[in-house]
Amino acid sequence: EIRLSLVGSEMCIRDSYKHIITMKARFALFLLFAILSLKLSVVFAQENIFTVWQPDYQKSPYTGMTRQHWIQAGEYLLKGAFNYIHTLDDQMYFPKQLDKTYPRNTGEIPVAKLEGLARTLFVAAPLLKDNPELEMNGIKVADYYRYQLINISNPESRSYIPHRTGGPSQTLLELGSLAISMKAAQEVLWNPLTKKQKDSLAATMLSYGEGPTIGSNWMFFNVFILSFLKDQGYAVNESYLESNLQKLLARYRGEGWYNDAPAYDYYSAWAYQTYGPIWAEMFGKKQYPQYARQFMENQHDMVDNYPFLFSRDGRMNMWGRSICYRFAVTAPLSLYEYDKSGNVNYGWMRRIASSTLLQFLERPEFLEDGVPTMGFYGPFAPAVQIYSCRGSVYWCGKAFLSLLLPENSNYWSATENNGPWEKELKKGEVYNKFQQGTNLLITNYPNCGGSEMRSWCHETVAKDWQKFRSTENYNKLAYHTEFPWMADGKNGEISMNYGTRNKKGEWEVLRLYTFKSFENGIYRRDAVLETDSTVKYQLADIPLPDGILRVDKVTVSEPAEICLGHYSLPRLDSDIKETGCKVGKQNIPVLSNGKYELAMIPLTGWEKTYTVYPEGVHPVSEKCALNMVSDQLSGEKIYVTLQLWKKNEKRGFTSKELTPVKSVHVSEDKKQVTVCLSNGEIKTISFE
Repeated sequence: EIRLSLVGSEMCIRDSYKHIITMKARFALFLLFAILSLKLSVVFAQENIFTVWQPDYQKSPYTGMTRQHWIQAGEYLLKGAFNYIHTLDDQMYFPKQLDKTYPRNTGEIPVAKLEGLARTLFVAAPLLKDNPELEMNGIKVADYYRYQLINISNPESRSYIPHRTGGPSQTLLELGSLAISMKAAQEVLWNPLTKKQKDSLAATMLSYGEGPTIGSNWMFFNVFILSFLKDQGYAVNESYLESNLQKLLARYRGEGWYNDAPAYDYYSAWAYQTYGPIWAEMFGKKQYPQYARQFMENQHDMVDNYPFLFSRDGRMNMWGRSICYRFAVTAPLSLYEYDKSGNVNYGWMRRIASSTLLQFLERPEFLEDGVPTMGFYGPFAPAVQIYSCRGSVYWCGKAFLSLLLPENSNYWSATENNGPWEKELKKGEVYNKFQQGTNLLITNYPNCGGSEMRSWCHETVAKDWQKFRSTENYNKLAYHTEFPWMADGKNGEISMNYGTRNKKGEWEVLRLYTFKSFENGIYRRDAVLETDSTVKYQLADIPLPDGILRVDKVTVSEPAEICLGHYSLPRLDSDIKETGCKVGKQNIPVLSNGKYELAMIPLTGWEKTYTVYPEGVHPVSEKCALNMVSDQLSGEKIYVTLQLWKKNEKRGFTSKELTPVKSVHVSEDKKQVTVCLSNGEIKTISFE
């Protein structure tokens, strides 16, 4: 019995030991799985953020980016697109994002696929010129694009595009884009095609290229189709080609800016000032040297203005439509090299281009499903237009046209620098660049390193059928690199604009501006309310080293409630903090998000100062904060307001920084305001 007991105990102990071993094994497997999962998630997270491997801080002391890193960035972007390509028959068609974008029906799907093809090729063509054997997702990239180009004119293919039968369409735009890329990498994309394949594709392209267009940057797409086919020996309508060139040049307004019927925005840069020099280099110098010369001269006018629109550290400003094209804004900066005339700081140009590229590629929200999102950083519907589809975002690929320049070019070999921000733009000062031909004002603020734009907007909501030229994309009083614009809320949450409660009881912002003058550092505009022209604003913006002084006269025929908002602060790593500070007899709210502090100080006219915390209206974060002022107005009144900002340092706003204005005097007839600044300057603003 004792023996049986011992044996039973031994078996019990052995079973317990086995159980413990099994539990340990299971725990070890669980731990291993957890570690592998963690590592896998880290890998996925890293894949969603571009990393500059082995940065070269000798050539590029600010970004570390060289031409080789740009190639890697291009491959990084293209890889996400090719994740959707498993066979040569697969099309560049990506998951839809935002209801307002197209396609909205099956009839719009073919052109969305063509758009994905043409715009990803902006990235791929320069890469293929360098590396014709490039592979993505097990697919030869050159084989894929050649196959798709051939099938554009193949009625049996899903990629087939029929000949034009109506007016101008998105197809014209995409075929024109393909012409650029086919010339850029002609040895890889066009030359290998048979004569029959070339003739068939040329016939399709000509049906659009010789067809009607729109009197804006769209004329370039006719030009590129016709010039490319003329270059390949095809007969084209040369009088129509030359007519479009003349009309495009007629849209030039001076100082580097083209008017895109009717707006001034980034289309001047990523369309006119990119397509013009590209056309001149690829075709114009041979086909029409007189027009090529003019495009290049116009582009060199940009050097003294356009680069100043970027911040000191090279980040772009959120301004104008199609902002989801993002770093396409840098496309013209490398193209100055096509014409050696003029003094260009190529190290500064590349600094801007690389910084703007990293502004987005280093943010995890930039990509979703491997494809750039529809917004600024992440998805943001107010900044997206109805003419865009998911593939539209690859317009940003035009930034990679810089790779058409060789390694030993001035652009790629110069040492990065901060241009005039290094010595010329001094802290404690503010610098305005006013362009008389366009009435654009670019302001540089060395204290914070930011840049600001004031520009055209005069579009009614009633006539704005596409709903973008009357919106926040254009209607803000100013646009700042440090403070991406906030969309308007429905309850009067309005940033960097005036709001008026109209006769419907709705908050209505200014959008019908008329430029008046820029003198003595004062930018003057008038504005009226769209729904009631008896509500009149006479506006005067005075940029200061740490903000804006506003001196505005508002006139109403009936009592009205008005408000004014500052720039908006997004929530960053922690909640936004609100504190108060004493300025004279007023207790002023100060907002801080850990990176910047904002304060708005009413000097005269306003009844109420307050803060709001909107949600879902900011491109950077779900939550944000906003300084505002408001008043109940009868008749006419003058409002003097300080809109101040400061980078968070060891201490917040000083008393001196909060009091840049010494005194304000408003005449009894309200026709003149005299402002004495603390530095002794006197600003006089006269009203009608």
